[in-house]
Amino acid sequence: MQLRLTEEQKMVQKTIRKFVEKELIPLENDVLRNEREGKPSLPPGKLKELQLKAKEAGFWGINTPEQYGGADLGQMMMAIVLMEVSKTFVPFQFGGSADNILYYANDEQKQKYLIPTIEGEKKSCFAMTEPGAGSDTRNIKMTAVKEGNEWVLNGEKTFITGGNEADFVMAIAITDKEKHQATGREGVTCFIVDRDMGWKSEYIHTMGEWGPASLVFDNVRVPEENILGEVDGGYNLGLEWIGFARWVVGARAIGAAERLLQMAIEYAKERVTFGKPIAERQAIQWQIADSAVEIEAARWLVLNAAYTLDAGEDNRHMASMAKLYGANMGNRVVDRVMQIHGGMGYTRELPIERWYREARLWRIYDGTDEIQRMIIARNLIKGHVKLGQFV
Repeated sequence: MQLRLTEEQKMVQKTIRKFVEKELIPLENDVLRNEREGKPSLPPGKLKELQLKAKEAGFWGINTPEQYGGADLGQMMMAIVLMEVSKTFVPFQFGGSADNILYYANDEQKQKYLIPTIEGEKKSCFAMTEPGAGSDTRNIKMTAVKEGNEWVLNGEKTFITGGNEADFVMAIAITDKEKHQATGREGVTCFIVDRDMGWKSEYIHTMGEWGPASLVFDNVRVPEENILGEVDGGYNLGLEWIGFARWVVGARAIGAAERLLQMAIEYAKERVTFGKPIAERQAIQWQIADSAVEIEAARWLVLNAAYTLDAGEDNRHMASMAKLYGANMGNRVVDRVMQIHGGMGYTRELPIERWYREARLWRIYDGTDEIQRMIIARNLIKGHVKLGQFV
């Protein structure tokens, strides 16, 4: 049993950390200013420029199979990378990758969608959530009716990340109402739908900087060859997409919490009240100590979820635990850090308030706290997972 990073993992962690410190953190003031002025966080082309710099350093397609030009480093390495990149709120992701379910595409679809996405020529998004079907995916209403060699899609998707920028969407729709009503799982299919096929997107304003989209499908005609996977097999694709996304939330929370806690430690040593640095006050020390312990606990939950996925095992239980604990840990840490900073933490002079707004989202998207608890409890009660066993 190994509870330490390998030398390769340490080297990757160190390299990513230097990239974040040199290329991303210096952009934070610009990002905050742009957001206050209602401008894009990064100027057009800046993300691509940063991705190319990362590519020169050897980071391109971190989890992309080698046959597509990627590094194929695995989920454990992805978790380590995400923890480092999330130490800044500058919106950045390494290039050369595609959604995990897009690899289920057939050869023609791979040439048209997968490879251009990996190469950065196209952008995709995944759409399952609807106005009346968030965590309750069985309540999906969007339909796809077959007419000749085409399927006609009608309905609305909401809170879709990347929906305003995407060239195509992987959308889940009901293709067999009877099956879907009977099981809630069967009878739904995943379609690859180009924007020029007719769907529309609209920006959704949120309390944070996350800008999801509402997608409207009004008699959008999709050719038969654009079915991803099999007809009526879309639910499992959706679960696979969600299963990957959940533990990623925990990884992001860890990176942000580490950066925030370091800010609190430095400020506590500098801030003097009644003749002493507040770092010498027990009330402050306990907040720092509790935060450090919770960060480490979240780290191992996330790494376990990633390791389980690398091992080819079902990681959904661990992913739910990592997401639930990690998201709540992040919220507790940012709240303590703001408290330690006092009034300055509440101002926009520091990035704490920005992270505060972002952190609240972690407990909602990709399955709310309540859904994660339901999944974890159900697995234990039904005996799918035994207490004390490694899964």
